[in-house]
Amino acid sequence: MYGGQDTPTGQIQEGFSVNNHVYKKIELVGSAENSIEEAVQNAISTAGRTLHHLDWFEICETRGHIVEGKIGHYQVVLKVGFRLDR
Repeated sequence: MYGGQDTPTGQIQEGFSVNNHVYKKIELVGSAENSIEEAVQNAISTAGRTLHHLDWFEICETRGHIVEGKIGHYQVVLKVGFRLDR
């Protein structure tokens, strides 16, 4: 590995090497009662049980469910990028 390479999201990350990897991007929807962050973590944790090499995510949408005038739960749509096995 060598420093200063572009990541799949286009940002520079020290010590990151692309090494001709192939990535796939999928869309997930996570939900949680307490926060947007918890909804994101739920989606990534669940996906991580069956997908390998999860490298990055981007939040595309946020919304929530209202129950009796209060927030019932948060819902987040995110895209997750992962490196495919060779």
